[in-house]
Parts: sequence; C-alpha cells; structure tokens
Amino acid sequence: MGLREQKKRDTRIALSWAAIRLTAEHGFDNVKVEDIAAEVGVSPRTFNNYFSSKAEAIAARHFERAARIADELRARPSGEPLWEAIGNAVLIGAPLDTEAEDSQPDARWVEGVRLMAEHPALRGEFLKAAMDAEQELAAAVAERTGTDLDRDLYPRLVAGTVSAAITASTDLWLRIDPPKPYGELLRDALDQVAKGLPAPPS
Repeated sequence: MGLREQKKRDTRIALSWAAIRLTAEHGFDNVKVEDIAAEVGVSPRTFNNYFSSKAEAIAARHFERAARIADELRARPSGEPLWEAIGNAVLIGAPLDTEAEDSQPDARWVEGVRLMAEHPALRGEFLKAAMDAEQELAAAVAERTGTDLDRDLYPRLVAGTVSAAITASTDLWLRIDPPKPYGELLRDALDQVAKGLPAPPS
C-alpha cells in the first residue's frame, strides 16, 4: 500500500471510530456529520468522500477489523494449524479500539454501545458490514486451505463461525459481572470452537 492509500485508509478508520465514540457518548440522533468530521480535523465534505451516512461510518469498523484479521491470517506461517493460525490472527487483528479493552468499560459507554447497536438506522448497515466482513475472512481461509470460495462450504463456515465467536465475546464483555478482559473471553471462545464446541460439564 502506497503512502497516499495508507493515509486514505487511516482517515477512513479515524472517521469511523470517531462516529462510534461520539454516538456511544451522546446518542446516534444527537451526533451530526459535522461533529464527526471536526473530531478528526477534516471537513464534512471529506467525510462524505468516505461515507454516505453516520450509520455507514459506524458499521465500517466491523469490516475493517475483519480485513485486518484476514491480513493477519494470510501472514501466519504456512505450517501453523488452521485454527491456531486463526486464533492468533483474531487476537492480533480484532482488539477493541479502546484503552479499556482489558477491563470493564465505563457504564455510560456500555449503555451507549447497547443503544447504538439497537438503533433501527444502524441495523441494516451492521448486517451489510457483517456480510462483507465474513466474505473477506472466507477469502483468506480459502487461500490458506486451498478450497474454492465459489464451490466449497468450508471457508464460509469457518468465517461465519469466527464472526459468531467475536460477536459473542464482545457482547459478553459488555455485560458480564464481574468483568473479564476482552482478550480472555475472545481466546476462550476460539478455543471452544477449535475443540468442536464440546458440551459444558453438567
């Protein structure tokens, strides 16, 4: 990636994260495009060059994390077992963009994230981002396993499973009491998947 492309990607990520942070703090309906642009130090016109709406900017972080995981998976040693490689790629590529990722976040922030996730204007964008994210990860799995993304179920099943593990870990991290580090929950989820999701002891 050239310097210009990297700068554009960095700006896109910064705008997306600013949209999430401001929405979690103030509520989706109370944040304007102008607020998001100002947070990053760019013009509203620049924002519109990257995103068509606040909702799209918020949901874009989901795809960016998936793209990062896919890149990490492609970079893992070829001899590393698949689920070990996936676990390492996810733990490197999917940290939360917050300094509080290893502890329970501020209660007001948690409530803001919950309300954001439930907002009708965001549901469609989240669904689109999730589908694009799974496609990106499935492509990386197909490359690593020598399977065909257009003919084989395997890479899509793996990508969908990883996506579910990340979603479940994030949701539990926001709700669990007493708190647990996000990385610990994510690692546990991936370990359970790698073992075939054995039934918990009765």
